[in-house]
Amino acid sequence: MQINADFSRRAVVHAADLEWVASPMAGVERKMLDRIGDEVARATSIVRYASASHFAPHTHGGGEEFLVLDGVFQDEHGDFPAGSYVRNPPQSRHTPGSADGCTILVKLWQFDALDRTPVTVDSRALDLSAVVDRPGVLAAELFSDARETVRLERWAPGTRIAHAPVGGLELFCLDGSFEEGGETFRPQSWLRLPVDAALEAVAGPEGCRLWVKEGHLRFAEAAPPAA
Repeated sequence: MQINADFSRRAVVHAADLEWVASPMAGVERKMLDRIGDEVARATSIVRYASASHFAPHTHGGGEEFLVLDGVFQDEHGDFPAGSYVRNPPQSRHTPGSADGCTILVKLWQFDALDRTPVTVDSRALDLSAVVDRPGVLAAELFSDARETVRLERWAPGTRIAHAPVGGLELFCLDGSFEEGGETFRPQSWLRLPVDAALEAVAGPEGCRLWVKEGHLRFAEAAPPAA
């Protein structure tokens, strides 16, 4: 399966307009944003767990990164409420599920193969700070290494954004809205800009809050990982 698999092109998914698609596990549904591969895949998805649903125990051969959008995600490592940002590195193992239901934004098979560092951040506890040379933008870092930076950003109402990312950019709208490329992005809208593309956007009248990932597309996989 290939969905938005050409990383040299701008990609957009307004996921709020999509129907949920059942996964192989009962009670777990998803909306696919990009994907190379079948059930073992380099993938970016929104995943929804119904109450009392869970996946079977499994190992993440290529790592897993997720942000809890609503509800409480759970596994044997703990409870992760909305706002939790988690990185489970390659070869980590867990049994994910949710007693009361939850929704997460998740990325699979997008780690350095040698990464073994787990990360858990409660983004609700972070203070957003003004970004130098980007008036109207507040940000808080979730993760950073030599490959990528992941952060939350808040754009003030009507703010004009001109940003030249290094190594590609992904934006996921958490609340509010913004305009880019003649399109309106609202909650669950996702934008991916390729390496060397610049971002030109305008925050909506209520502003917006975004999950932002920058730099990682220099390392995008060109083919599905082996099972």
